[in-house]
Amino acid sequence: MKTTYRDAARESLRAALAGDPRVIVMGEDIGRYGGTYAVTRGLLDEFGPERVRDTPLSESGFVGAGVGAAMNGLRPIVEIMTVNFSLLALDQLVNGAALMRHMSGGQLNVPLVVRMATGAGRQLAAQHSHSLEGWFAHVPGLRVIAPATIDDARWMLASALTLPDPVILFEHVGLYALEGELAEPGGPVDLARAAVRRAGRDVTLVTYGGSVPKALAAAGRLAERGVDAEVIDLRVLRPLDVATIVGSVTRTRRAVVIDEMWRTGSFAAEIAATITERAFYELDAPVARVCSAEVPIPYAKHLEDAALPSIDAIVAAAAAALEGGP
Repeated sequence: MKTTYRDAARESLRAALAGDPRVIVMGEDIGRYGGTYAVTRGLLDEFGPERVRDTPLSESGFVGAGVGAAMNGLRPIVEIMTVNFSLLALDQLVNGAALMRHMSGGQLNVPLVVRMATGAGRQLAAQHSHSLEGWFAHVPGLRVIAPATIDDARWMLASALTLPDPVILFEHVGLYALEGELAEPGGPVDLARAAVRRAGRDVTLVTYGGSVPKALAAAGRLAERGVDAEVIDLRVLRPLDVATIVGSVTRTRRAVVIDEMWRTGSFAAEIAATITERAFYELDAPVARVCSAEVPIPYAKHLEDAALPSIDAIVAAAAAALEGGP
């Protein structure tokens, strides 16, 4: 079935609301307005204000309400309009939801899903263009997922709602208009496994979220040069599927990690360190990273594009890795 990433994400919410009376959706402008990115459009009319709740502009307040609702038997899906605004709810998520099972000795769980848009590329300027997925992946007690395909946008939420602990679900702003075929029938997604989106033998491109289409496009360009690139979509940042990454790099002997975070302290650094620790003697070239420029994301389109990982930069990094080996 032909659809978009946005519509697939909406259908995942609709199915969750229809299938479980404990599920509620809450967040800023998600009801009458239909969501900043139109993902929740129509759900208020279909399920009513008790199940689809507009909240005040207070991330700390409504995320805290979601944590409390989850602890008391509901299955809340809380939308934070953009990852930038999640900074206002860090105490609720990092100091509260993530630690509750540990702090209660296993007596309390927080079955909460927090959706948020992330990333740049839409000319939303510096305060609305962060990529902070690695911050959340740093925190024990949180599961962090990043659907990069239409199928994952449709089905990852259902799997997240079966878990007893909090899940942070990142949707890249550049993917909402992505069009493609939705596999029917779909089914549960393993929220502990990466996916090989393109098999290859010469170099491994490791990425997630909004950079997956760029990595696939780069692999296509490399193929024109006779280079067979493998593309790994991490899908889940915590827990990280180390076995799939190391297995690929062990075969290809070269790796390029693409990450829209800033290079210093990026999630790409964690992946590069993991590869070096687990597969150092299999490498024929140093692990390369392609990250965003270390500047506030510019508003001007040509400057924004220049600041972000590009297909050209991925191709160049892969070519350099190939030149660096035997």
